[in-house]
Amino acid sequence: MAKKPRILTTTVGSYPVPDWLAALPSEQAVIDATSVVFNLQRRAGIDLPTDGELYRFDVNHPDTNGMIEYFIGPLDGIQRRLGRSTAEEFCRHAPMSFRRKPAGVVTGPLGEGGLDLLADCQRAASVAGGPFKFTVTSPYMLARTLMDKHYGSFEKLVMALAEVLAAQMPGLPCACIQVDEANIPGNPADAPVAARSMNVVLDAIECERAVHFCFGNYGGQTIQKGAWKPLLDFLNSLHCDHLVLELAHRPASDLQALKEIDPKIALGVGVIDIKVNHVETPDEIAARIERVEKVVGPGRLKWVHPDCGFWMLKRSVADRKIEALVKGRDKYLGL
Repeated sequence: MAKKPRILTTTVGSYPVPDWLAALPSEQAVIDATSVVFNLQRRAGIDLPTDGELYRFDVNHPDTNGMIEYFIGPLDGIQRRLGRSTAEEFCRHAPMSFRRKPAGVVTGPLGEGGLDLLADCQRAASVAGGPFKFTVTSPYMLARTLMDKHYGSFEKLVMALAEVLAAQMPGLPCACIQVDEANIPGNPADAPVAARSMNVVLDAIECERAVHFCFGNYGGQTIQKGAWKPLLDFLNSLHCDHLVLELAHRPASDLQALKEIDPKIALGVGVIDIKVNHVETPDEIAARIERVEKVVGPGRLKWVHPDCGFWMLKRSVADRKIEALVKGRDKYLGL
C-alpha cells in the first residue's frame, strides 16, 4: 500500500445539495447523492472524505442548513410549537442574534427520542467506499439555540445535551467523528462549560476524535467576533486527536496563536476559503501551507481542509476547490 502523505486532506462536513435531490427528495435519492459526494472526493484524492450531510438539509432553514433542527427536532423534552410570546422572550434573551426564534423550548428531561445517528452513519458507510468522517454538532452550540424551561441553568442544559449525544457515539461505523462548534469563538467566557460538555461527547467516541471550530457561516458570512489566542487554554483542554480550525478567512495574527496548541493535539488548518467564490490555485494553497509550517514548526501540521462546510457554494465551485486542495497539498509536498 502507498505510504500516506505526512499532511492529509479532509473536508469539514456539508456539501451543496444537488438540485435533483432538492426537487425530488427520498431515502433512495439521499443514498444516491451521498454516493456521489463520496465519489467526487475520492476521485479528487481527499484522504478522509465526509458524507456531505445531505440528510440534514432543511428548506425551512436555508441559512443554517437545518443542522440545528436535525439534532434538536427528534429529542424528547423539547416543544417546537412556538408562539409570539416565545419568540419575543427569545429575542430579549438574544443568545443568537441571527435567529428570531429558538429551535425549541425545553419543557422536560431531554432524551434521545427519535435521534438515531447510528442509522445515518450506517447509511453513509454503505456507500462510502472507504474510511470517512462523520460529524456531530456540539452540545454547547445546540444549547444556545434553545429556551430552557426545565433545567434552570444553562450549564445543566448543556450537560444534559452532552449526555444525549454521548450515548449516540459508540459503534458508529466511521474512521473519525468530528464535533462541530461555531459559537464558542465569539463567547470565550463560556469556554469551561463548553469544554466539559464537549469532552463528555469526545470521551464516548471509539475512533479518531476531531473538533472543528469556525467563526460562523451564516449566509456565507462570519457571525462571531474573536480570535484563537483567547481560546488556547480551552483548545488544549479538549480530549481530541486533532483540531480542524478556520484559518484561510482569518487575519494573519491568528496563525501565531497556533504555536501554543499542545503538541499532543494534531493541527488541522483551513487553507480553502469557503466564504468566497474564488477557486484557489494549487500555488496559493501550497503557499498557505508553507506559511503555517514556518510558524508552527515542522511536524505539527497534520491536516489541511476548507475553513468550513461547502453547502453555501455552487457545486461547480465546491468541486473545484476540493480538487485544488489536493493539488495544492501535493505541490507543497512534492508529490
